Amino acid sequence: MIRRLKKTLLTVLFLGLLCSQSEAKLFDMDSFELQNGLRVIVIPNHKAPIVKHMVWYQAGAVDEPIGKGGVAHLLEHLMFRGTKKVEDGAFNEIVIRNGADMNAFTSYDMTAYHEFSDLSRLELMMALEADRMANLEFDENAFKKEQQIVFQERKQVVENNPTAYFSEMMRRNLWQEHPYSRPITGTPEEILSLTSDDVWDFYHRFYAPNNAILVLSGDIDSVAAKTLAEKHYGKIARRNNSKTTEFPKLENTSSTKTLMKTKDVSTSRFVREYIVPSYRQDKQVSYALAVLSTYLGEGETSFLYRQLVKDENVAVAISTDYDFTGRSYGTFRISAVLAPNVSPAEFEEKLDEAMNEAVRRLNWDTLSMVKNKMLAGLVYLKDNPSDAAYIAGAWAMSDMPLEDIENYDENVLSVKLADVHRAASLLKHSISSQGFLLPEEE
Repeated sequence: MIRRLKKTLLTVLFLGLLCSQSEAKLFDMDSFELQNGLRVIVIPNHKAPIVKHMVWYQAGAVDEPIGKGGVAHLLEHLMFRGTKKVEDGAFNEIVIRNGADMNAFTSYDMTAYHEFSDLSRLELMMALEADRMANLEFDENAFKKEQQIVFQERKQVVENNPTAYFSEMMRRNLWQEHPYSRPITGTPEEILSLTSDDVWDFYHRFYAPNNAILVLSGDIDSVAAKTLAEKHYGKIARRNNSKTTEFPKLENTSSTKTLMKTKDVSTSRFVREYIVPSYRQDKQVSYALAVLSTYLGEGETSFLYRQLVKDENVAVAISTDYDFTGRSYGTFRISAVLAPNVSPAEFEEKLDEAMNEAVRRLNWDTLSMVKNKMLAGLVYLKDNPSDAAYIAGAWAMSDMPLEDIENYDENVLSVKLADVHRAASLLKHSISSQGFLLPEEE
């Protein structure tokens, strides 16, 4: 009787949460589009006079011509050189002098530039970013200097880092001929073979208002945002020479294994990756995979952590992650650090047993708790302008409509137990790759 009562109370609480969440929006944001095609997303947060300003371009490593690997990343570096209005190397100095932070990153599917500033400096940040969207300038000396910086960065971050080098090996084995197999930095040979013309071609092809999304998150409303966006970005002409990148369709269900030994690591590491649908490919499956990832390995209360770290002591850390934002496929990853004296074969066996047991034990009550955990993680997003801008921008770049972004919690709550079981079954029939990075015996 007590057990039945507890289950009834849990059901009532869950349904109450479902109703309350359905009335609220994740960000309560607004969106509009300028005549030149620039999409603008505004996320108001008036708790402090600060604003996160982000420009996202649908341009990344997958858009590079064959043999021109690293051009997207090299362009990211050169974007900080200067324009007709801003002297070479002065961009960073201006931003810092005005008390703002700035940075940028290049991924496979997109490149983003962002500044975090006081509200009074927002227009300056916007003017600087709009200026380099249309008027980038650099000479051959600046190009050679940044090319060497990128080359040395590649050596330091990848060539001299066994974990990063191992990740690249894993990616090549998993993706084979797909553009996702290429390193974002490009290979050392590709970096040194790039020319300034390669960079200019990429810039003129992809850096255009109609291939970008502007996200403003913080102490600003839509009226003020539209006035400023029109003033600084509205005058930039759209470009119609950007071609859509085509991706191959992967149909086989191959599985590869990688083993790498080196004296430069002291602990054994494990990675298993699956090629799965992205949000663009299958919206409903993406929500189920997100729930599955949370259940299996996100946090110390997750099933795999409790089973393999706390109970069986075959790992000292384990986590899962699902990236659904790809313009092509998505990726589901399991990462672990093995406990001392645990062999790769023993760990693999224990992991497979735990995965099967996790799916077998998943029931409605557990699923409800997993969903609530996911929703709890969303609560603080709106209060952090930087996180809100990043999440909203990345999801919008993955073709997620604003309605789905705002109602992400509802879409999570709508995932059924059978959906998660199907998602788990999907992993077993997906292209996968796994590998061990092991310390080499003296």
